[in-house]
Amino acid sequence: MEVDCIPFSETGYFSKIVNDYLEESEKIKPFYQYSPKLDSFSEVIKNKQFPKESREVLVASLIKQYENGKLNLKKFDAVSTNIYVLNDPNTFTITTGHQLCLFTGPLYFIYKIVSVIKLCKRLKELHPEKNFVPIYWMATEDHDFAEVNHFFYQGERISWDTEQKGAVGRMNLDGLDSVFKLFEKSLEDYSGNAENLKKLFRDSYLKNSTLAAATRNLVNQLFSDQGLVVLDGDDHFLKAEFSSVMKDELLNEISSKLVGDTSQKLGKSYKIQVNPREINLFYLQENARNRIVKDGETYKIHDTELVFSEVELLSELELHPENFSPNVLLRPVYQECILPNLAYIGGGGELAYWFQLKSSFVHFDIPMPVLLLRNSVMFMNSKQHKYFMNLNLSLGQLFIRKGDLIKKWLVDSASEDLLLLKEKEKLNKLFDSMIDKMQAIDASLTEHTKASKVKQLKALNSISDKLIRTKRKQSETATNQISYLKDKLFPNEGLQERRDNFSLIYMQLGEDFIPRLLEELKLPTKDFTVLKT
Repeated sequence: MEVDCIPFSETGYFSKIVNDYLEESEKIKPFYQYSPKLDSFSEVIKNKQFPKESREVLVASLIKQYENGKLNLKKFDAVSTNIYVLNDPNTFTITTGHQLCLFTGPLYFIYKIVSVIKLCKRLKELHPEKNFVPIYWMATEDHDFAEVNHFFYQGERISWDTEQKGAVGRMNLDGLDSVFKLFEKSLEDYSGNAENLKKLFRDSYLKNSTLAAATRNLVNQLFSDQGLVVLDGDDHFLKAEFSSVMKDELLNEISSKLVGDTSQKLGKSYKIQVNPREINLFYLQENARNRIVKDGETYKIHDTELVFSEVELLSELELHPENFSPNVLLRPVYQECILPNLAYIGGGGELAYWFQLKSSFVHFDIPMPVLLLRNSVMFMNSKQHKYFMNLNLSLGQLFIRKGDLIKKWLVDSASEDLLLLKEKEKLNKLFDSMIDKMQAIDASLTEHTKASKVKQLKALNSISDKLIRTKRKQSETATNQISYLKDKLFPNEGLQERRDNFSLIYMQLGEDFIPRLLEELKLPTKDFTVLKT
């Protein structure tokens, strides 16, 4: 496999805040605690104090979650070892999180997890006396079903329709048998790779009772040999560890104040990712997850008839913390409260809202983890690689928008000057000379001459456009190849990893897919990776 890289900043697909963070610009430094470098981890390890009692709660909860998910830890030695070693004070976690996307959703779901595993391996080399456990945090409490109910294979959307509401992790899997039949028909052949994908889907979605259990099973099948631990935050005992923070949020609306102030400062230089609410907690019920809203002396559950007094709500929190759910701005604090965590690995959008949270971590006296941008990857198969080489494109050119790239290729490959640059230069000189003469004779004539110049340059541009269109017709094979490359590698002008499902690459590489990623990727990195198969 051939590996090529391009800096994130040169792709045009990453935000200013992310690029500034990678370069540690002075503008972004006030909004995070540790530099995104391996050297930071010595300090992070020193600062991360995690009580023995909290470790015991974490381990007991994880064991119970796996049992409830019908996964026998005795069959998964690496996972079992990593769960039990969390009792050791020399053990720390590296975490990523993601929604419960159907069949993993877009490719970057896989890249996030590989990034976490890869970093754990690297840290073990640097700190052999410590243990590092990779964690995938399932976003089971998310209620945006439209974002998780589908995946794309060969450009076709494969969707699961259900009328269920509320936290997606609690949803039953009715209707997924018909989704499987549709996916099965989409697989092009009956190779071992196709059969493995079918089995993976069947074992995950047709043999489990909830979306959370199905996702745990799916991720475990893909990554259990790497010791990846799957954690569900929708847990009574874990939330009990977080109850003091939730109480502060209910009584003092603390996140709204802290995040609001930080966001105002951050917003002077960057676009704000998330706006806080007065109370950044939801109330969870079966088939519902609704905002908690304070109304005078009472607390209402939005879009329901439920109303609590302060005493009643605090009693509910004490007895049933599992009924309270942090939103996107409190979930990171929850994570760092219940894990001996050193780093969070996420995409650009995730890092952007973590930068809004530094004051929250300070307030709750919880160290902020190292924030690292996940690996981003593009797979180029043999046919695509052949076209890429035949067209003599550079990697940077591949990231240019399709229409602009076609035009650039036609201009660069032509023996003639399709842009008429020499003619435009001569025309500019001619009119500039005339404008000078007009200025000396009668300044009022210069505006007419300038207008004539603009008109003539437009005429040359029109001629240039016609030349390029003619050249495009003469280069139909090459332009079709460019269109093919852009459509496959940048579907809908977006990154491949944000649309295509891992099954597309798995059909080519099979069980070598994840080992190849683990072999070729590194973290931290400032580069976008292209893998040519």
